[in-house]
Amino acid sequence: MAFEIKALEIFLEQIKRLDEKSKRIIADKVRLIEENPYRFKRIHSKLFSKVFRVRLNIHEKETRLIYVVIKPNIILVCLLERKGDYKDLEKYLRKIKMGEL
Repeated sequence: MAFEIKALEIFLEQIKRLDEKSKRIIADKVRLIEENPYRFKRIHSKLFSKVFRVRLNIHEKETRLIYVVIKPNIILVCLLERKGDYKDLEKYLRKIKMGEL
């Protein structure tokens, strides 16, 4: 089944601020996600059952790329710093519920 990649506005804003090396790392991970969206670790959410995270190291910081699989779409939600401990995740996921694609 072919999936379509979509991104929330917050994700696009976060990507704009990154350097070329970081953008390339993220683009490679997005290609892997597109090939098999279920390959990375699933995380728990109150709003969606298929929320996943990809571990990244951007600028020496542990960062997570968060995405949701809602067939036939893969929605790239945001980049979270690991030290933030996922506090804002549900807030970002609510934007999907409100249709902010």
